[in-house]
Amino acid sequence: MTTALICTAVLAATVFLLGFNVSRLRGITGKAGGSQMPTDPANPLLIAVRAHGNAAEYVPTLIVLFLVVGLRSPEWIAIPLIVGATLARLVHAVGMLTAPTLAAPTPGRLAGAMGTYVFGLLLAVAAAFTL
Repeated sequence: MTTALICTAVLAATVFLLGFNVSRLRGITGKAGGSQMPTDPANPLLIAVRAHGNAAEYVPTLIVLFLVVGLRSPEWIAIPLIVGATLARLVHAVGMLTAPTLAAPTPGRLAGAMGTYVFGLLLAVAAAFTL
């Protein structure tokens, strides 16, 4: 359960750090007279908004699964799934923030997204078998 709590804290902090980054870039963009609603896929503010939005879409569900699986499943099942999902989300966030544009996939974004899907599905299956 300790791993589940640590990974929950890491992902929760990631959501808040990504949100802070959006606010920071909105401030910079606003002072420069730029658009607060960019549409250019290479715009750093749009990239930051999407990185935060994507984390906000997946992290809450993962946190619930971490806690259920961490509490109810054997450690040999729970720990690799929880750590794998956490690493996938971190790789995805870094992949998003370092991408030159959102118009084309990058290895980090792809690996993070696929890891999220695989580990998320496996966590859901593990949660279903804890009944």
